[in-house]
Amino acid sequence: MSNDVIIKVENLKKYFGEVKAVNDISFNVYNGEVFGLLGPNGAGKTTTIKLLLGLLEPLEGDMSIFGLNPERDEVQIKRRVGYVSEEPLIFKSLTPKDLFSFIASIRGLDGEETSEKAKDYLESLEADEYYEQLIATLSHGNKQKIQIIAAILHEPDLLILDEPIAGLDAKSVKVVKEILDLHTKQGGAVLFSTHIMEIAQELCDRIGIINKGKLVGIGTIEELRQQSNKLGASLEEVFLRLTEQDASVDEIVKRLRASYKRKFKGETS
Repeated sequence: MSNDVIIKVENLKKYFGEVKAVNDISFNVYNGEVFGLLGPNGAGKTTTIKLLLGLLEPLEGDMSIFGLNPERDEVQIKRRVGYVSEEPLIFKSLTPKDLFSFIASIRGLDGEETSEKAKDYLESLEADEYYEQLIATLSHGNKQKIQIIAAILHEPDLLILDEPIAGLDAKSVKVVKEILDLHTKQGGAVLFSTHIMEIAQELCDRIGIINKGKLVGIGTIEELRQQSNKLGASLEEVFLRLTEQDASVDEIVKRLRASYKRKFKGETS
């Protein structure tokens, strides 16, 4: 990881009526790192990503990608970014072959080289049999594979991934992890949004924990442990402490155990 800032976010806010979807958050993403945005569903992760991509306008705050403004320099930024959404946003009336050809044409890529590269990725993700099949007929997991390939074909400097492994089988998840590792080793950066603790702990160099629109913790796993005063704890335990859910989870566990204990006694009496 270098000191080159790829994404800079300062005091970013976005409200929807009374809902403070993004509430004064700040963070940087550096070259050569995987930065994770970790939080429960509805925490503000996807809204943050849409703000960075220029899909939403911020209420307040500053943000930049490669030193460019997402609101003014959208086209320049998109040339250097690969984006994977939580729900596949791809042309479902096309086949993967047609989609990759279309991407090559609009990005000015060599058609034959792009086709060969796409086939290699398809084979790696065990999706080559769908090359000429309509995307609309594919399963969610296979649509996600196609979307991931579409995002990396132009070898972007930055990958912005919103729950990218949703619906993928274990083998494909391993392949995607390898792709991200190669990407960062070559100096690329990744912003990775997820609510899955194990994935965040394994993949991310640093993590920002977001809850109800607020960034409640940021840093390496060890730094997050220190911030939560839970040295040696798992990421799950740290997350629950920083999002102030640990006490309520303990109470739920107590009630469940008591319920099972009563049920067990009733069955054996």
